[in-house]
Amino acid sequence: MDLSELQARALEIATLYDRHHVAAGREPWSTGDLMLGFVGDVGDLAKLVMAVDGRRVIPDAEAGLGHELADCLWSVLVLAGRYGVDLASEFARMTDGIEQHLQSGEGTAAVQAGAGTN
Repeated sequence: MDLSELQARALEIATLYDRHHVAAGREPWSTGDLMLGFVGDVGDLAKLVMAVDGRRVIPDAEAGLGHELADCLWSVLVLAGRYGVDLASEFARMTDGIEQHLQSGEGTAAVQAGAGTN
């Protein structure tokens, strides 16, 4: 699947979740709810990365790593869709900017000085 196909699939699943919540007498998730879920998934991902890297013990951490990465991707795709963000264009713009910054020599000076590039 390419990025647009992944996003379409993520949005289909988000719609199913919304229907499920409404059928259960709850509100569909807002973008704020999605963001909080994403933060939880990132925390879960951090724990799994630590386990895979040997800094924490979680049974079957390697098996869960792909699932948690996919959970995080799902959240990013749905949030981008709900906010109308063209991820492909934004990703290209962001990586082009980083590349230009690093190739200009400014990135090396910033790293040597201990500064970030955010």
